[in-house]
Amino acid sequence: MSKRDYYEILGVDRGAGESEIKSAYRKKAMQYHPDRNPGNKEAEDKFKEATEAYEVLKDQQKRQMYDQYGHSAMGQGSQGFGGYGGQGFEGFDLSDALRAFMRDFGGGSGGGGSIFDDLFGMGGGQGRRTRRNRGEDLRVRVKLTLEEIAKGIEKKLKVNRLVGCNTCGGSGVAAGSSKKTCTQCKGAGQVRTIQKTFLGTVQQVTTCNICRGTGEIIADACKTCRGEGRIHGSSEVKLTIPAGVSSGNYMTVDGMGNAAPNKGESGDLIAVFEEEPHEHFDRHGDNVIINLPVSFTTASLGGKVKVPILGGEAEIKIPAGTQPGKTLRMRGKGIPHLHRSGQGDQLVKVIVWVPTKLSDNDKKLLEELSESESFKPPDENKSFFDKLKETLGV
Repeated sequence: MSKRDYYEILGVDRGAGESEIKSAYRKKAMQYHPDRNPGNKEAEDKFKEATEAYEVLKDQQKRQMYDQYGHSAMGQGSQGFGGYGGQGFEGFDLSDALRAFMRDFGGGSGGGGSIFDDLFGMGGGQGRRTRRNRGEDLRVRVKLTLEEIAKGIEKKLKVNRLVGCNTCGGSGVAAGSSKKTCTQCKGAGQVRTIQKTFLGTVQQVTTCNICRGTGEIIADACKTCRGEGRIHGSSEVKLTIPAGVSSGNYMTVDGMGNAAPNKGESGDLIAVFEEEPHEHFDRHGDNVIINLPVSFTTASLGGKVKVPILGGEAEIKIPAGTQPGKTLRMRGKGIPHLHRSGQGDQLVKVIVWVPTKLSDNDKKLLEELSESESFKPPDENKSFFDKLKETLGV
C-alpha cells in the first residue's frame, strides 16, 4: 500500500516553516496519542504516521531528500533516513514513535508548560481543570532492565514531595485564628486591570498576588509551615508497570505530586521510563538481538545449542553449514507488544568461534581437512580469483 504524502499527513503546505511543522505535529500527536486512545489501533497508526512525517520534515537534510525523491528516498540506505534499523522507517514502530515524541516534547519542569499539561488537561483554557491553587506536578525517571520490561513489574518509589502540614491540617492557619477575605480581590481570587492603548481599552485578568487565587488571607500563620499549609516530606508510591514499555513511555499517578498551598488540589506524579543498556541483548522495537558464539564443528555439522533468552534460556537448532554472521529467528521470544497481543522475536546472530591455541594433533587434523574438497572455497570463488588474476595480468 502506498504511503500518504508527509505534508498531507500533518496538514501543512510544502513551504511550511519549522515552527509551523512542529505545531502541526504537536496537534496531531495530542489527538492520536496512545495514552488518550487506549486500545485504539487506528489512532495508534495515525500517531506513528504523524511522527514519521514529523521526523522527516523537521530535518532540513531529510526534508530536501524527500522533496526531491519522495518516499523512494527511504529505500536508498542514506544517512538522512537512518536510525531505525538502517532501513529508513521500515522498522519504525510505536516504541520508536513514542521515543521520538518524548525526545522533542517531553521536557519541561515544575508545574506546567510541557506536552504533559496538554495530554492530561493540566493547562489553562476551556475544558481543562483549573490551576487555581494547585500543587506542582513532579516527574521522576524509573530505570528498567530488559528482563523487567519483558515481564512487567511492580515498583515501589520513595518520592520527595511537599505534603500537607500536620500542625494546621494544611490550612496554613495557626490554632485559634482564622482566614479573612482578601482585601485586594474581594474574595474573587482574580484581579482585573484595564489599560488604555492605541488599539483601544484592554482588560486583563490575573491571579491575585496577595492570596494567590484563594480569595482569602491568613491573619495568623501556622508557625510550622509559615502559612503555606505544606511542608517537605516524602511518600511511597507503587507503580504497576505493564510489559512492553520503552524509554520515553510514562504513566501518571494522580495526586502524588506536590501538595497545594492551603488545602488546594495536589499535583500529579509523572513517571517516565528509562531502559537500561543490557550486557548481552540489544533491543530493536519489540525484537531483541543477541550474538551467539558457536564452534567451527557445530557450524559445520549443525546441532542444538542453548541460547540465553530474557529471563532464562532455550534451545535453538543450528543448521549444518551455517555461515558466520547468519541470523536465526526465535519467534515469540522478544518483548511483548504494549498495545496489542503477542510479542516480538529474538534474533540470534551466529558468531563462529575460531580457536587461538591448537595442539600439534589439532593442527595435523585441520591440515588433513584442508585438503578435502568439502573444505575448499566454492567454484564461484575460484572463478572470481581467476578473473582477478586476468585483470591484474598475473
